[in-house]
Amino acid sequence: MQNGILSKPLIAQEYAAEVTAFNETMRGEGFRDIDRYYWYHTVDLPMAPTPGMYDFRQSVDCFDFPVSMSGQRVLDIGSATGFFAFEFERRGAEVVSVELPSLEQLDRFPGQETSSLLRKLQHMIVPHSVDVLEPLTRDYSAQELHYYLLDAPFRLCAKLLGSRVKRHFSSVYDLSAERLGHAGFDFVFLGDILVHTLRPIDALMAAAKLCSGTLMVAQMMPGEPSDPPAMAYMGGSDPAADDICWWLPNENCFHGLLSKLGFARVRTIGTHEGLLRPAGHHFSRRIIRADRARTLA
Repeated sequence: MQNGILSKPLIAQEYAAEVTAFNETMRGEGFRDIDRYYWYHTVDLPMAPTPGMYDFRQSVDCFDFPVSMSGQRVLDIGSATGFFAFEFERRGAEVVSVELPSLEQLDRFPGQETSSLLRKLQHMIVPHSVDVLEPLTRDYSAQELHYYLLDAPFRLCAKLLGSRVKRHFSSVYDLSAERLGHAGFDFVFLGDILVHTLRPIDALMAAAKLCSGTLMVAQMMPGEPSDPPAMAYMGGSDPAADDICWWLPNENCFHGLLSKLGFARVRTIGTHEGLLRPAGHHFSRRIIRADRARTLA
């Protein structure tokens, strides 16, 4: 440990111990297949917090969400375990959570095989080169990984939290008022979603079309705030490799796109930072808020 920061091996060791303890607790509560779960988010459950790769509990204030969202209809796109969906609900909102129907629907270049996608995802979730994490690795089919990473963890959290969040399965491109059962949302949240799309402008337009109030984007953005609008390609050049992440619009690109989509007030409100576990990589994401009306706070 240096300057109070754990080394990557110690982060992996701490994470493995946390997963083991959590699974033991949950087995005692009757969840017999809990060892098969992967946890994208840390969510506070009545018996213990889930051992998430991303823990936003200490950085949630960076998003400057309203203290009360009572009476608001909120759309959380790319919800995964559901940390933000449950947070919006805790603040009083009526929440719709959206996730992909299948990992096969993750954007990819022609010719890229599902097996490559699964290897990439599972190595990101649990780095196979770290010995202490070896007991946590799984060899899942696409259907199994979708269930144990995106479906079952959300369902378990919703059940234990007594949540009324509505879950829908759809690609971001296919989102519509008819599919979701709502004509307009007061608040739309996009966290680390557009980076996984080959057509980020189409994806942003689909989300914006559903927003009658505020749209928030939180993701990595290259360069400096003063850089001219641009998008950086980050998908690599190997035709056989599935890099999962494709495009990174910079800050001024987002500002221009959201203004073009009819948002009267667009501004960067800050960043949120943390450690991606168990790999121990530091991450930093900028947060952009776009309001349909200039008078909104």
